Amino acid sequence: MKKSLLLVTALLMPAVLLAQDTTKLQRFNLHFQQTVITQTKPGFKAAYTGQNSLLPQSETATSLTTTLYGGTRLWKGAQAYFNTEMSGGAGFSKTLGVAGFPNGETFRVGSAEPKIYIARLFASQVFEWGNDYENVEDDLNQLAGKKSKRYISITAGKFGISDFFDNNSFSHDPRTQFMNWSLMSNGAWDYPANTRGYIIGAVAELGLPNWSLRYAFTMVPTQANGSVLDERIGKANTQTLEYEQRYKLNGNAGAFRLLAFYNKGKMGKYNDAVAANTLLPDVSSVTSYGNKKYGFGINAEQYLTPDFGIFAKASYNDGKTETWFFTEIDRSVSLGAVLKGTRWKRADDELGIAFAGNGISSEHRKYLAAGGYGFIIGDGRLNYSTEMLAELYYKLNAYQHKVWLTPDYQFIVNPAYNKDRGPVHVFALRAHVEF
Repeated sequence: MKKSLLLVTALLMPAVLLAQDTTKLQRFNLHFQQTVITQTKPGFKAAYTGQNSLLPQSETATSLTTTLYGGTRLWKGAQAYFNTEMSGGAGFSKTLGVAGFPNGETFRVGSAEPKIYIARLFASQVFEWGNDYENVEDDLNQLAGKKSKRYISITAGKFGISDFFDNNSFSHDPRTQFMNWSLMSNGAWDYPANTRGYIIGAVAELGLPNWSLRYAFTMVPTQANGSVLDERIGKANTQTLEYEQRYKLNGNAGAFRLLAFYNKGKMGKYNDAVAANTLLPDVSSVTSYGNKKYGFGINAEQYLTPDFGIFAKASYNDGKTETWFFTEIDRSVSLGAVLKGTRWKRADDELGIAFAGNGISSEHRKYLAAGGYGFIIGDGRLNYSTEMLAELYYKLNAYQHKVWLTPDYQFIVNPAYNKDRGPVHVFALRAHVEF
């Protein structure tokens, strides 16, 4: 009798496991987030102020983003996601005057009035093999289920390219981590995006248990910091490649990522602008197809204990062609650490501290010193020095992992690479709701 029962159980077990997996396979999900950041800065010393300068008087600014995330399974291995977003408010001085701007939630738009738009609309097809699976939790733009550690995925549509590239467990998302632009990604990566941070393109990824390789091809706007995309894709596009290695050190998770990018489009060169007009150069007046920008980035993270981790990043671009998408940084290094509040019985809280140094190429310096302006910085002249900053935050789990409050402080030296201006103190409070 016992043998018969064991035989029946063995025969039925695969069906039972399959039924269990099916119930865990999430068919669709819906999530919401809202982030409000209020920042204030006292007045600071400035020998002069230009068209794109951070204003030296005291300022207070508030930004708001609200996002509705929806996802659904289409067929085996296929998923689709749709995000609507509303953003409003602005950064200090119309989000100008600092290359490493202190609020990663602000966009370079002319109006502070709230606007509703489509942030993401993309589909992914995943091809899996092998028997090594991991559980995937229900999350923003992520359906719960099981995923093989061996796969190839293809994604196409509108998305934020940082959804796939340059990830970091401690320094990647200004809604929940460090707020400064220099810290939310490799600063010198002029990553493809429209004015609000999203782009149309395709991403292919090969994933194996300990490493991944990703490649992206995207469109670009017709002008720097623009919203209209250039339809001459053969002459205006970006390519991004990243290798990610995951490992464990003394039982603690770690990873490093190597990134390379190549951007081309109807862009202008700084030297051409200065040669065309030595008194008041304008890089936007010397644009032509065929100009390009390339660069590299290194991004590493390491848990030292289950509650404490460190990170470091370094990036470079050639700096000959005008910044087209992100911010005016041609070289950048950053490092920091994040400590969870387990020791003071607040395990879900976080204390983070980070430092960054940003620089620009010799061509970029000459252009700014001659009185030129980019779309982020320009004081009318330049007494060059490295832009340096530090950021300190404490993230408080205010209510059931749904409401988070984060007081934040940033100290910025030589804003926009100018020794004649600053330093700047920035105090902030971030409220983030997510469910």
